[in-house]
Amino acid sequence: MAHFAKVNNGIVEQVSVAEQGFIDKHTTGTWLQTSYNTQGGVHSNGEIPLRKNYAGVGYTYDSVRDAFIEPQPYPSWVLDEATCRYEAPVPYPTDGLVYDWNEDTTNWMEIE
Repeated sequence: MAHFAKVNNGIVEQVSVAEQGFIDKHTTGTWLQTSYNTQGGVHSNGEIPLRKNYAGVGYTYDSVRDAFIEPQPYPSWVLDEATCRYEAPVPYPTDGLVYDWNEDTTNWMEIE
């Protein structure tokens, strides 16, 4: 079994588990295979990554990049072309504390 994303006008509407033969015979529209082991253009088992990221409902499918791209979480975040994932303009702190993004200050704010 594999995972497939139904894409309509570049937007993922549904993600289902099925055999390729079932998709070919019993579905209409555009269905593209996606892998839950692929994130940021890397396959967790060392295999060939599939479409940069695992698809989710509401994601965009970019046919030029052959990539599923999550919705932009904040206006200040920028798409990394290599991973097709959005990144904050300031790296997440690595001091072991827990932070949340504050779009007003465009910086990480510690959660107390």
